[in-house]
Amino acid sequence: MNELTKAEEQIMQYVWKLDKAFLKDIVEQFPEPKPAYTTISTVVRVLVKKGFLNFETFGKVRQYSPTISKEQYFKKHFKNVIGSFFSGSKSKFAMFFTENEDFNLTELEEIKSLIENKIETLKEKND
Repeated sequence: MNELTKAEEQIMQYVWKLDKAFLKDIVEQFPEPKPAYTTISTVVRVLVKKGFLNFETFGKVRQYSPTISKEQYFKKHFKNVIGSFFSGSKSKFAMFFTENEDFNLTELEEIKSLIENKIETLKEKND
């Protein structure tokens, strides 16, 4: 599956939020000044062509819904980032992330706890 452009991603964020949406519903999500209706319509058609959206027709209007969840897209996109920028190494990513973000002690403790919980879950699976 292709990556999304910024405009496509913005529309997908709205569709993921709405779950199902008519074009007018998507347009309403944009802050003022809203892009032209035709511009949004064009991007939506591209998303259908790329396979990110499907639609159901009701008379002359279409109701759009995502073909991939936000989580599925993020997971794939995240793997691509790790592959492209960190040679596929999750450890290199973690090192970069912790060294280049301003975490406070509480946030680091929360991350540590999440990692420890994941380790315990994996150990239980392997026993």
